[in-house]
Amino acid sequence: MRMMARSVLIMEAITMGFALLLVRLENNSSDLAIGGAIAIALILTSGLLKKRWGWWLGSALQLATLLYGFVITSMFIMGAIFTALWFAAIFLGRKGERIRSELEAQAKKSSGAPASQ
Repeated sequence: MRMMARSVLIMEAITMGFALLLVRLENNSSDLAIGGAIAIALILTSGLLKKRWGWWLGSALQLATLLYGFVITSMFIMGAIFTALWFAAIFLGRKGERIRSELEAQAKKSSGAPASQ
C-alpha cells in the first residue's frame, strides 16, 4: 500500500513541476512559491507514509493540488485524477495487504500442521 501511495505522490510532484513551468510564464511569484511548496511537500510526504499522520498529510495535499486549479485550470483535472489514484492506492493497498496476511496465515497453519499419511 505504501509503495503505491508513494508512486502517486512522486508522479503528482512531477506533474506539479510541469504546472510550475506554466505559472512561471505568467510571472506570478506568489503562485509559483505556493506551487513549489506543494511539490516539495508531495516529495517529502512520500517518505512520511510510515506514520499515520503522513497519510493524513498526503490526503490534505490532494486537496491542495485540486485547489491549485484556481491558478492553473488544468490542475483541476490533474488533481482529480491524482486524488482518485490516491484513494485507489489506499483502498487497493489495504485489500492487497489483507489478502497477503490471510495467505501468510494459511501458510503458517499448513506448515505447522502434522503431515498426514
